[in-house]
Amino acid sequence: MSLASSIGSTRPEECPWRSGAAAGPLAGKTVAIKDNICVAGVPMMNGSRTVEGFVPTRDATVVTRLLEAGAAVSGKAVCEDLCFSGASFTSRPGPVRNPWDPARNAGGSSSGSAVLVVTGEVDLAVGGDQGGSVRIPASFSGGVGHKPTHGLVPYTGAFPIEQTIDHLGPMTRTVADAAAMLTVLAGIDGLDPRQPTTLETVDYAAALGESAEGLRIGVVGQGFGTPVSDPGVDEVVRAAVETLRGAGLVAEDVSIPWHTDAMAVWNVIATEGAAFQMLDGNGYGMNSQGLYDPELIAHYAANRITHGAHLSKTVKLVGLSGRYTFELAGGKYYAMARNLALELRKAYDEALSAHDVLVMPTLPHTARELLPHDAPLETYLPTALSMIGNTAPFDVTGHPAVSVPAGLVDGLPAGLMVVGRRFDDATVLRVAHTYEQAVGGFPAPPTLTTAGGRA
Repeated sequence: MSLASSIGSTRPEECPWRSGAAAGPLAGKTVAIKDNICVAGVPMMNGSRTVEGFVPTRDATVVTRLLEAGAAVSGKAVCEDLCFSGASFTSRPGPVRNPWDPARNAGGSSSGSAVLVVTGEVDLAVGGDQGGSVRIPASFSGGVGHKPTHGLVPYTGAFPIEQTIDHLGPMTRTVADAAAMLTVLAGIDGLDPRQPTTLETVDYAAALGESAEGLRIGVVGQGFGTPVSDPGVDEVVRAAVETLRGAGLVAEDVSIPWHTDAMAVWNVIATEGAAFQMLDGNGYGMNSQGLYDPELIAHYAANRITHGAHLSKTVKLVGLSGRYTFELAGGKYYAMARNLALELRKAYDEALSAHDVLVMPTLPHTARELLPHDAPLETYLPTALSMIGNTAPFDVTGHPAVSVPAGLVDGLPAGLMVVGRRFDDATVLRVAHTYEQAVGGFPAPPTLTTAGGRA
């Protein structure tokens, strides 16, 4: 049994191997697919008893594009129960362990995707992000995770949570791999209403060759020193900013007061909106012109009732709180939150009019210890969701954001998050790549070096 399999991220040897095209920009690369994304003929569980037993009949758009680009699908990667946790202990059949310390969580909800990449079992992985679920496990596990601009990558064929915050993105060991992947994944498929009607074609891999010297960085003060922040994490991220200064970028502090209140907006959208679509709407809801999956809807609708008791506490709380507020005001609070999201986006856009990118810690602290499914709510909920204060706002506003390893705090990875203008993912990746080159690449977990794996 391989290292990543033994720590519970997935079992790719049990999944069919899907070879990609003989040639292409990702030829020879192996890829793991988060288990909320359909791969035809491969069982999909979405980390939940309520989806267990479903076998898709069609590939998600991102899977088709990876295969056409030459990548080979090695298998599915475990994710959190219906993807609603930032830790890695709510997933069925079991938790995903952090490769730097197996007693700690790997981050969620794209937990298996992060661990399989960081440990070298696969070259690439696809993750999903509604509150930080690409960037959180990248930060906790020491990898690269890019949440693209909302609508840049088609969500078609992935299990939805809430249409306005659904994202899919690349998870890799290097920024160059993330850029190469994004070049393949990006673009309109004509089936996803999250996407604009037109998109400029960008070679993100080629864009990394442009110098980042002179680019302006805004260091967001409200992203540091929060009530749950570890000073050690703030310190390594500020040191990363100094490294970027040394590479020729211009950095200055910036204040965005809206950032402090952004979680209040996300909370309403991610509870009332998700209760309406992910739960009552059996994933897809109605009134959308996108491609539906009737078989998945029917399977989940039946199993959500039969196995509802097995849902994680985070999902149950979404259902309870979201249904309560909807019945209380008939959707008024959701409508108010979506209107406030426009103000939130404007606040970041104004900061980005004076700076090319914004930076802050991806997460306020490093990975915490794994919990059992039956942990008391007072420890369960903070472990699952306490880390999303910097990540979730950009799911609401749709700005692109990438997490890269900033350094180690007490032997555990901490992430630097780079945020950019909407549809300017290229600049975000250029800055992240510049940092990666300046520090000489990102470290591998000690489990690899002690096991004779990737250095």
